[in-house]
Amino acid sequence: MRFRTTSADGTRAVAAALAPLLRPGDVLLLSGDLGAGKTVFTQGLAAALGVVEPVTSPTFTLAQSYQGRMRLHHLDVYRLDNLGEVLDLDLPELLDDDAVVCVEWGEVVIGELPRDFLRVRIRLADPGESPDIRIFEADLIGPSWHDRADSLAAAWHFADSFPVPPC
Repeated sequence: MRFRTTSADGTRAVAAALAPLLRPGDVLLLSGDLGAGKTVFTQGLAAALGVVEPVTSPTFTLAQSYQGRMRLHHLDVYRLDNLGEVLDLDLPELLDDDAVVCVEWGEVVIGELPRDFLRVRIRLADPGESPDIRIFEADLIGPSWHDRADSLAAAWHFADSFPVPPC
């Protein structure tokens, strides 16, 4: 799945549209350029899950948890240097918490993730395009996400008004 948004509100809307499809224990791996909108995406998701407190980047705290209709763990593992730090973060415990887990820069810990997750890549538009455009690529990893592929495509249908040509 590839599409684009044209504003931060559009990025939040994409995440909010995903929320009804989420199940306890789901993992979202968010990757992309610095400043591409990983935290903005998580803010939209949190709001759709009923989180009322402000959602901020966990860059320095590494992990933050929020309570809505489902618990949400928001991790930023950009600064982790080794697997020992992942264990210090208690990642296995967070993954077993029946919460939705959003992991920014998740490639760092991909070997520690369950074999079933949604990878959302967000990148900035090419130079010369609007600086507000974000390009999304979603990869469904594992049977649980493949079972929801049609529902996910339907949830994100509004973003297809700005399709991205294949690479």
